[in-house]
Amino acid sequence: MSAVADVISWACIVAGGLFCVIGAVGLVRMPSFFTRMHAASLIDTLGAGLILLGLVIQAGFTLVAVKLAMIGVLLLFASPTATHALAKAALARGVDPLETGGESSKR
Repeated sequence: MSAVADVISWACIVAGGLFCVIGAVGLVRMPSFFTRMHAASLIDTLGAGLILLGLVIQAGFTLVAVKLAMIGVLLLFASPTATHALAKAALARGVDPLETGGESSKR
């Protein structure tokens, strides 16, 4: 494997790990349920996608790369679907979104 592919794959893996850590910090620091869910779902999906992309580059053109790509496709479909279902269940349960009092909340 070339040095360029190694550098690109490790950059993707490290960036994905950093995004996952940022998502975890957002999960702890955000004030309401919906903002926590937004931070966790969006950033962790991006982080996991970058980690998988780095692993696909590291694997090269093999069956392992195809399997990792399939995991990535599953992740890209399942994560937003699960987040939507969780938000809909929270709204049905009576959890209200936190309003900031700005212009957008006066509509």
